Amino acid sequence: MVEDWPSLHALLLGRFGLGAADWLALFGHFLMLSLLAVGGAITTAPDMQRYLVGERRWMGEGEFSASVALAQAAPGPNVLFVAVLGYNVGGLAGALAAMVGTLLPSTVLALRASHWNTRHARSLVVRSLHAGLAPITIGLLLATGWILFEPTAGDWPSAVLALATIALMLRTRVTTLLPIACGAVAGALGWVG
Repeated sequence: MVEDWPSLHALLLGRFGLGAADWLALFGHFLMLSLLAVGGAITTAPDMQRYLVGERRWMGEGEFSASVALAQAAPGPNVLFVAVLGYNVGGLAGALAAMVGTLLPSTVLALRASHWNTRHARSLVVRSLHAGLAPITIGLLLATGWILFEPTAGDWPSAVLALATIALMLRTRVTTLLPIACGAVAGALGWVG
């Protein structure tokens, strides 16, 4: 039974055997994306997909979408998907590189910005920033939704379920747990892929 467990090397370093330069590149890319994550780390998922799937070829589109979906379904902060992506690329070291890269600059920037925002809450600059960042956040979230939906685009039951969910969320005040439960049942019954 123990032979089925991944080796310590695979657990720590991942399946690709990344070197220090690769971990530094992963860390640097997620560090840069952290500074662009207006509205949360999930808004940078399209560029994460471009980098990990398209440019580096460390994972496939389906694996990327499954990693994000798994992390989003798990209890805890939404940023956990970054750790899952990093782990799938480089084991625990990859998860650490991706998470520290994502959390370090945004945490420092958020602390500094909140102190500045508190002191200048009534200024025109702060009010303008709040008004200007809202549409950017919405656009980034729409791009993320498109990237995550793309692998199932040819599957019409999935498309119908997604459109019904969007319509339900826009038109009613139904809890988000209802479409999640419907999607889980549809998946368990094999109606959607």
